[in-house]
Amino acid sequence: MMTRDSFNAFCASLPATFQVVQWGGSTVWKVGNAEQSKVFTIAGLSNGSQPGYTFKVSPIAYEMLREEPGLRPAPYLASRGMKWIQQYEDPGLGEADLKAYLAESHRLASRNLTKKLQRALGLNQD
Repeated sequence: MMTRDSFNAFCASLPATFQVVQWGGSTVWKVGNAEQSKVFTIAGLSNGSQPGYTFKVSPIAYEMLREEPGLRPAPYLASRGMKWIQQYEDPGLGEADLKAYLAESHRLASRNLTKKLQRALGLNQD
């Protein structure tokens, strides 16, 4: 499972990101700026000592991942109809796959910023 340090380093490497600590001490990564931002991933404790990583996914990825060993619909978020997955125990995703889903979560969240801010931050210039 990815360590909290490597998780934070990867999230910090994505464009226009910053972290805050909220919701009971969870590390919350956002894309945007101080005036407008969107959450793209959350790291908190799961099952006592293992980190739990929660991330936004597409509807298709949600259906594929929701019942994989070590993954589940994200508590709170998924119960409100949002397509978020939580990796909470082994085996979960390998580090490379988790990084790919985190990058996609960043992309999906950044698309909910205003077009003007996306341009200013150099995001989604497909």
